[in-house]
Amino acid sequence: MDPREHWIEGELEELRQGHRFRRAAAPPSGLLNFSSNDYLALARHPAVIAAAERALHAAGAGATASRLVSGTTAWHEALETRLARLKGYPAALLFGSGYLANLGILGALVGRDDQVLADRLVHASLMDAAVLSRAELLRFRHNDAQHLDELLQKNSGGRRRLVVTESLFSMDGDLAPLPELAAVAERHGALLLVDEAHATGVFGSGGSGLVRAHGLESAVNLSMGTVSKALGGYGGFVACSEALRALLVNRARAFIYTTAPPPAAVGAALGALELLEQNPGWGAELLRRAAVFRAALCAAGLDVMQSASQIIPIQVGANARALELAEKLRAAGLLVIAIRPPTVPEGTARLRLSVTLAHSEDDLARAVEILQRVCRA
Repeated sequence: MDPREHWIEGELEELRQGHRFRRAAAPPSGLLNFSSNDYLALARHPAVIAAAERALHAAGAGATASRLVSGTTAWHEALETRLARLKGYPAALLFGSGYLANLGILGALVGRDDQVLADRLVHASLMDAAVLSRAELLRFRHNDAQHLDELLQKNSGGRRRLVVTESLFSMDGDLAPLPELAAVAERHGALLLVDEAHATGVFGSGGSGLVRAHGLESAVNLSMGTVSKALGGYGGFVACSEALRALLVNRARAFIYTTAPPPAAVGAALGALELLEQNPGWGAELLRRAAVFRAALCAAGLDVMQSASQIIPIQVGANARALELAEKLRAAGLLVIAIRPPTVPEGTARLRLSVTLAHSEDDLARAVEILQRVCRA
């Protein structure tokens, strides 16, 4: 080993001892997958693939440059127009991924003299973005609008204040009290960013998300989302006012200094949005199946926490126990990933299940039987 890397094995061993070591590996074929974010089963849809192929042949394999150089194509502009329409905002801006979108948004809006007030359970990308922005970071109790109100009252020194939450929390499957949070932010003159990565395509009319479902487009300044989950492709975006979009174009470093998303990914997203417009009831059907599945898990005595969506965690607690259960489920034919710290708080390791439209009623019933048998054993 290179002597400059002598410390690495110690770090890896510490991860192993804490049951936090991870590997990136393709799962075996033949498993019933409950760990996918492809909620509407669009990643392999023929129409989405065909739309990606059209963009690929028309515009090439890559965008060849950043958006502000020569990487913007008519495909990118068309996608932003469609996303703005879906979300009910005047404008939208496309990023390379959801992570880049959150980095770009926070970095452009807040700095050293500002404050970010974030729900304690927001996604890692939002926490990283807050830290990198150099703004003061204050964290309010999960889904607690009253605590947010108290923090805004006690900490009024920031030049600019930004409240950050998710609408559907990716590891808990629960929903934010968006009307209450929006009212608090508006009362204190704070900007509000809602991460809708896991709600887009599923909740709201035609999959428009929870911000629009609550009629909060004018109260939520920035509705962030991805095309990499329910829409089955890759990329992130934010829907907002024309003025905010112009500011992000000029100040979001994660937008300015990276090559534009490849045309095929943009084409796939356009194809998925077309299908969503043609099938506005898909999200409701997914939630119906998830509700039946969740009720069956509860009846089997499993702790699904506060899930109210297609994301259904099963609380386990110890890291080692979660890993053991995931392995036993894999041996029984289910792909269910063990989620451990730092993704979730200490002592709250869990199995995270995602219901998708690829799951038939028989698949869900089979999964309940296996989960009950393995978890009880």
